[in-house]
Amino acid sequence: MQVILSKNHAATFNLALEEYLFLESQVDILLFYINQPTVIIGYNQAVENEVNIEFCKSNGISIIRRKSGGGAVYHDYGNLNFSFISNRLATKNVLGKDFLIPIVSVLKQLGVTAEVGQRKDLWLLHAHKISGTASQITKNRELHHGTLLYDANLEWLSSALQVTQKNSTVKATQSVSSPVVNIKDYLLLNNETALPAEVFFEKFVQLAASLFHSVVKTYSQHDISNIQMYEKKYLENCWNLRK
Repeated sequence: MQVILSKNHAATFNLALEEYLFLESQVDILLFYINQPTVIIGYNQAVENEVNIEFCKSNGISIIRRKSGGGAVYHDYGNLNFSFISNRLATKNVLGKDFLIPIVSVLKQLGVTAEVGQRKDLWLLHAHKISGTASQITKNRELHHGTLLYDANLEWLSSALQVTQKNSTVKATQSVSSPVVNIKDYLLLNNETALPAEVFFEKFVQLAASLFHSVVKTYSQHDISNIQMYEKKYLENCWNLRK
C-alpha cells in the first residue's frame, strides 16, 4: 500500500489526483488531502437541491462535482480526506465496510473510539457522525473515499448544505442529513488532549503509513502535468453545475 499526501489544497486538483491514481495507477494507494472551503456533491446529485449556492458564492466556497456517488459534503482546512484506491479482487466484497477498519484503528490510537455505521460512515457513540464515505467501482479498480471532521467550521457546513426550496421535478440522488460533530470538540468534552488540526492530521497520516508498513510520499512533477489534464473537467461549470 502506497501512502500519498497531497500538498495542494484545491479541491479541483485533489479530485483530479484521485481520478489520475484511480485510472492510471495499478497499485494500491491510500491518499490523504485537505481542501480549502468547498462543497463536494455526488455524481448523480442536483446542485440546486443540495447546496445553498448564494451562501457559497458570498463566502468564497467552491462547488465541485465528484465522480463517485453519495451525498453532498463540506470540506475545509479542519477536515482530513482519505481515499483508498486499489485493484479489485474476486474474493473481496467491493461494497463492504472493511476499508474503514484502518481509519478506525488509527483513530483509536489517537484517543477516539469510532463506530462504523450502516451507511459506511463513522460515528461517535452512535450519536454524531464524523465521517461520510462514497465509492466508485470499475471492472478492475475500486475507490472508497471519505471525510474526517476534526475542526471544521460546522456553521458553514450547515449553511452551505441547507436548501429551503428544492426542485421536486429533478430526478437526482438526495443527501441524507445526519447530526455531526468535530473530533476536536469530542476530545475536549472528554477531557482529552485536543491537538491543533495540522498536528492531528500529521499524526494521523504517519500512523496510517505505519499501519501499512509504508512511508508517506507525494506526487512527482511528471505526475502534476498529468493530474492537471484531469483537473480541467473539475474547473468547468458544465461539469460541476450540470442538471
